[in-house]
Amino acid sequence: MNEKEKKELRARIITSAYAYKTRRKRLFYSISIAASILLIVNLGFYKYNLSESSIAKFAESSGDISIESESKQDVQLFLSGNKKVVIQSNNSSIAYQTGGREINIADSLGKKQEVALDNSNEFNTLIVPYGKRSKIKLSDGTMVWLNSGSKLIYPATFKAKNREVFLIGEAIFDVAHNAKHPFKVLSKGHTIEVLGTVFNVSNYPEDKDIKTVLKSGSVEISYKSDSFFKSEEKTKITPGTMAVYNKASPKVNTKNVEVENYFSWREGVLIFKNNSLKHIMGKLGRYYNVDIEFQEQYMESETFSGYLDLKDSVEGVLKTLQNATNFNYKIKENGLITINKLENME
Repeated sequence: MNEKEKKELRARIITSAYAYKTRRKRLFYSISIAASILLIVNLGFYKYNLSESSIAKFAESSGDISIESESKQDVQLFLSGNKKVVIQSNNSSIAYQTGGREINIADSLGKKQEVALDNSNEFNTLIVPYGKRSKIKLSDGTMVWLNSGSKLIYPATFKAKNREVFLIGEAIFDVAHNAKHPFKVLSKGHTIEVLGTVFNVSNYPEDKDIKTVLKSGSVEISYKSDSFFKSEEKTKITPGTMAVYNKASPKVNTKNVEVENYFSWREGVLIFKNNSLKHIMGKLGRYYNVDIEFQEQYMESETFSGYLDLKDSVEGVLKTLQNATNFNYKIKENGLITINKLENME
C-alpha cells in the first residue's frame, strides 16, 4: 500500500468514527427527548388519575351538610331537588331498588315509607347523627351499616366504571361482587378498592388515623405519599388485618387484630381488649350522643377488657365499666358526664 492509499484509508476511518459519534449523540438526544415526553405524559396521566373524582368534588362542595349541624337531630336523607327525608328512629333501614328510582325506609318503631326519586343520576347523602345508627342497601345490593356520627355520599344508581361512595365516620361494608365494576370507598387522600368483601372503615374527623379492618375477601388501599412527587402508594390487606393510615404523615401500617371487636357494634355490642378508657369513652360518647369528660388526665390511660351491651342505657354501661375499673362518674344537669377516681368523686 503506497502513501496515497494509506492517507485515503486514514481519512475514511476518521470520517466513519465521526459519523458513528454523531449517530450516537443523535440517538442519545432522541431517547432523552422521548423519555422527557413520556415522563410529562405519565405525570399528566398520573395527575389525572389522582385528581378528585366527581363524588369527591361533590363531597367537598356539600360541606355545609355537616354531621355536627345535624348532631342533635334525627337521621336525615338528602336527595336531589333539595328533597330531605327525616327518619325519627335510633336504628333505621333504607333500601334502594335496583333501578334506583324508589327508596323503602323502615325504622325500629315499625314505621315504613316509600320515597320516589326525581333524579336517579344524582348523589344522595345520608347523615347519621350521634346517638343514632342506620343500615342502607345501595342500588347494586351492597349493604352498609353506618355508625353514630357518620356521613355517606353515594349515587342513587351506579353507572360509572367504578362504584364510588364517600365516607366520613364509621361504617361496615358488605360489598356486592362485580368484577367489572370495582367498589371504592373514598375519603380525603385515601381510597379503598374492593370487588366483593366485608370490611369496617373508621374515619372520624377528630381522629388522627383512618382504620380499615378486613373480615373477608381482599382490599387495596391507595393514598398519596408525602414524597416530593406525591406519588400514589398502595397496600393490600388480607382477612384478619387492620390497616392504619396516618393522616398527618401519609403512610399505612398493618397489624393482625380480633376482627369481631370492630364489627360487634352492628349487633349492639362493644368488645374491648386492653383498650384505654379514653378510647372507650369516645366510643360511648358517639353511640349515646353524650359528652364525657375526664377530671384527671392520667385516668384516660386506664385499660379495660370485656363486653358492653349497648342495648342498655349509658348509665347501665358506665356501671358495668365501674365494676371492672377504679373510677366513678357523675351526670350533671346539662347531661355532661364527668369521670374521676373513685375516692375523689364528690
